[in-house]
Amino acid sequence: MTFFQKIIVLLGLGLLLAGAAHAQKDVRLEFEVDGVCGMCKERIENAALIKGVKFAEWDKETQILQVVYRPKKVTELDIHRAVAEMGHDTPKVKATKEAYQKLPACCAYRDGVDPH
Repeated sequence: MTFFQKIIVLLGLGLLLAGAAHAQKDVRLEFEVDGVCGMCKERIENAALIKGVKFAEWDKETQILQVVYRPKKVTELDIHRAVAEMGHDTPKVKATKEAYQKLPACCAYRDGVDPH
């Protein structure tokens, strides 16, 4: 392999690594969040949109919150905590009794309210 071929190979590898590093900036995450209605959807999505989160969407039917975030700015646990602070349980953080009690009666998912 000639000197120039080695340079081209090294440049190509550098570009591949730079592209991979750029692609890893945003992380997509899905996790369950307890809720029952459209008001819950709005509250959950707004709660998840903390600094560093670029996208948040909760599906009432599946109870799944999808987020896209920047791990250099926010952690997965930060997102779970933000949602729980608004009264909604996640697999990693349960809402406090005080936060849950602030929910409207129609959003009382722990008390047997059916999705509507």
